[in-house]
Amino acid sequence: MNSSIQPVIDKIEIVFEDDLIIGVNKPNNFLIHQSHYARNIVEITLLQKLESQLGYPVYPLHRLDRKTSGIIILLKDKSRVAEFQELFSNKTIQKTYYAVVRGFSPERGEINSPVKEDDNGIYKDALTTFETLAQIELPIAVNLHNTSRYSLIKLMPHTGRMHQLRKHMNKINHPIIGDPKYGDRFHNRMFEKEFGSTYLLLHAHQIEFIHPISQHQMNLAADFTDTWKTLLKQFNWEIPT
Repeated sequence: MNSSIQPVIDKIEIVFEDDLIIGVNKPNNFLIHQSHYARNIVEITLLQKLESQLGYPVYPLHRLDRKTSGIIILLKDKSRVAEFQELFSNKTIQKTYYAVVRGFSPERGEINSPVKEDDNGIYKDALTTFETLAQIELPIAVNLHNTSRYSLIKLMPHTGRMHQLRKHMNKINHPIIGDPKYGDRFHNRMFEKEFGSTYLLLHAHQIEFIHPISQHQMNLAADFTDTWKTLLKQFNWEIPT
């Protein structure tokens, strides 16, 4: 599965902007910035792309996996980082993701299972709740089965561990489609062959918080990618709002 190719993007979509913050819709396969984990990846980062597009640097307030698409908040003034970081340390930010997973997932559930930090091997508490929105069984054989089943799920992480959602869904045997590390390679290949879907089907759709400066309630959402919209239409699934 060739999910490592960076898409050609003319402009990063801006979904919100004020004097202090900017919310953008990150495409799949964009590093936010260079790091030790991505030292072997040579490509333009989200921060580099945005600086070229905006004409000034911005600073991310939280993480989003390279392979995940969706909403990310960045700060224009680095000196104000501490004020905004309190939102995360106090867990007053609510994030909503959507994913397509293998199999028929339960109607709803909670995954309260520690996640190992990749850099030091230490396990840290991690909590995710989820809700299944739609399911489909396709007459397409995958591996040893004559048909294949998939679910559209809504994911709400209550902690922010690295690869938390990907690891948690794999743990309950419903790995996210398109995940080359924690997923199912047979189903990933089928999605690429049958649907032309080469990206991780995990989208950070919405983030909610109270703006620490204006005190306004913020509810920022990032539109789904074309790959998502095509699949949702083919599966006769409603686009989540």
